[in-house]
Amino acid sequence: MRAVSLAPSATATVAALGGSDRLVGVTTHCEDADAPVVGGWLNPDFERVAALDPDVILTSDALQREVRDDLRERGFDVHHVEPTTLDDVLASFAEIGDAVGRPDAGADLEAESRERVRRIREVAPEDGPVVYCEEWSDPPMAAGNWVPDVVEAAGGRYPFVDAGERSREVDASAVEAADPDHAVVHVCGKGDGVDPDFAGRGWEFDADVHVLDDSLLNQPSPRLLDGLERLAARIHGD
Repeated sequence: MRAVSLAPSATATVAALGGSDRLVGVTTHCEDADAPVVGGWLNPDFERVAALDPDVILTSDALQREVRDDLRERGFDVHHVEPTTLDDVLASFAEIGDAVGRPDAGADLEAESRERVRRIREVAPEDGPVVYCEEWSDPPMAAGNWVPDVVEAAGGRYPFVDAGERSREVDASAVEAADPDHAVVHVCGKGDGVDPDFAGRGWEFDADVHVLDDSLLNQPSPRLLDGLERLAARIHGD
């Protein structure tokens, strides 16, 4: 099986499946992948992809639909996932396992990941703290998709975006009205290299501020389970 991954989340998932040796091409955004680079997430070089003669190409997210469609028109077998909730993310592990010829590993990874979520839910309080998660800061955007599910699973409350909805722009009044106990900053593409300055932008709330590597919450891969556990520890202090 020869696979080209055009999504960092797919690359991380294949690695977790023990299938990194099947990756013959990745994007510039795929960290720690030992495979030729075929371009960016939204602008891969189709000629480079073709030269690698892949059996399957992995894409993810609605933003890659055009890339998916272009590749299919060129005759490639493309496996595309668009998880929008935590449950979708977990189910995608088995789907990607099937796509790269590792079905048993995919099923095992999904089961293990669901067990990790169950263990966190089991000890999380029912009426936990209000948590604000910011995935972009200019303009400020409250994280959506699976992040509301992750906050809830970690024992927090998230009154900013419903699970499954896209991230949305927020202003100071909306965040201040929710009176968050914790503010978690995980800006896309910045890792943990941000210095949040809510006071500098004129926001007034009394919240503990945390910075997490963006891949821990923004990437629909097994990294999200690490993010869930890290978030639970941060907001409960244990």
